[in-house]
Amino acid sequence: MVKSSVARSSRKALGALGAFAAVALVLTGCVQNTEGTGGNANPTESAEISVTKSDTAAALVPEEISSAGVLRVGTDATYAPNQYAGPDGQPVGWEVELVEAIGTKLDLDVEWSKEGFDQIIPKVTGGTLDMGSSSFSDTVERQESVDFVDFYSAGLQYVRGVDVDPLPDSLCGLTIGAQATTTSDDYLMAASDECEANGEEPIDLVKKDGQDEATNDVVLGNTDYMLADSPIAQNSVLQASDKITLEGDVFDAAPYGLVFAKDTELTQAVQTAMQELMDDGTYEQILSNWGVQDGAVDEAVINGVS
Repeated sequence: MVKSSVARSSRKALGALGAFAAVALVLTGCVQNTEGTGGNANPTESAEISVTKSDTAAALVPEEISSAGVLRVGTDATYAPNQYAGPDGQPVGWEVELVEAIGTKLDLDVEWSKEGFDQIIPKVTGGTLDMGSSSFSDTVERQESVDFVDFYSAGLQYVRGVDVDPLPDSLCGLTIGAQATTTSDDYLMAASDECEANGEEPIDLVKKDGQDEATNDVVLGNTDYMLADSPIAQNSVLQASDKITLEGDVFDAAPYGLVFAKDTELTQAVQTAMQELMDDGTYEQILSNWGVQDGAVDEAVINGVS
């Protein structure tokens, strides 16, 4: 079934969290923004964006998916403003809206499955999900098991408590939080290994299963610093600026990619649909409404990292 439009005016989930939002933030993502220009989990009001079926892209969808009429997508809905749980528990966010628009292009209904971040790729490769959409950084290591359609430029950024000293030149011996199995986790583990190799104290890396937990730790002062995708880091500060602040600039920019099993025709179908959204302006409109347009790219690329 074709969805006639992408809803744009009711993405206000964080407001519904009320006073709890200050310590129960839902954050994570990646944008190559400058400091202080991050995304907003409460997008501006705007008219609905019309999206129609693409015969070209829909013709590339594998028969078993096309006949079922459903695109099964896994997401870890704790990464505002990219993807997070709305008031009804369903995923919302700018990446969610992009995927819904892709579903319309492909003449498929999107069936969301909320998963732990580290479970999405195994379920895609195992066939219980058709696609993963959870602010995945495209990496050479991940390409060994899955394919990507890259659609956004993202980076990493630190957050610290407002009463905590700025990061010193060395991270060795510091307590830093991150979500487990993410690019932030990988970066900090490599930095910690380097500390030990140089005879210094390793990083006290506090790993959490969900990004919201990692954010809560720094908001509550349980950890001094946090490393996250830059959109998530920036959005967390927007929501709790009295408790946390951005630390340093965005670094290690890399593309976000939608995740697929290796060598499936669905990858090409989604790449075609995403490129059409970029070319017709829908992509830019969605990103602009959420304040994350600084990470926009012009081309949807398959496995763009090498």
